[in-house]
Amino acid sequence: MLFFIEIMGTIAFALQGASAAVEKKMDIFGVCIMGMSVAVGGGIIRDLILGITPPNAFQKPVYALVALAVSILIFFPFERKIIHQNQKFYDAFLFQTDSLGLGAFTVVGARAAYSQFPEANPFLVIFVAVLTGVGGGVLRDLFTGTIPYIFRKHFYATASLIGGACLVICRHFMTLEWAMVVGMVVVIILRELANRFKWNLPRAE
Repeated sequence: MLFFIEIMGTIAFALQGASAAVEKKMDIFGVCIMGMSVAVGGGIIRDLILGITPPNAFQKPVYALVALAVSILIFFPFERKIIHQNQKFYDAFLFQTDSLGLGAFTVVGARAAYSQFPEANPFLVIFVAVLTGVGGGVLRDLFTGTIPYIFRKHFYATASLIGGACLVICRHFMTLEWAMVVGMVVVIILRELANRFKWNLPRAE
């Protein structure tokens, strides 16, 4: 089930990256790189921090290949025309899969930290959990020359941070697998509530 959720998140993140590249009029190579960067970029940075070489994205390339396939589809106008004809459904699909992906990638990042360092301190675990969840989006914004989305709008990275913290706390009372379930559910619920009630962090005026 976690693998399925990760695939859904990979698709959502690849759609975001590829769509941003299309808006910037990049060629097909740029679109593919953007799609893959958003989908697996956070995981690659996480693995390098944890000393996992080569990163899992290269050891198990299924996620990168899925992102590549999605990016190629988005590049062609025919696919984009279908999306725009069903924009409301597409936006809802993208939000739900993005929330699932953020939750899944957050807890997978925490699990990777515990796998490498069973007695890892909470700061390291939460840091790599959030990095796994939002790192690809930061790369997307940097590549397109914009201020990273997570720094200026929406309750996004904060949801990942809270979910990672819940996982760390719950790990003291239950198995890591159940703590991952709790962390992922917390992230998804927070994203749903933030979307419904239009939560945003205070901004500098």
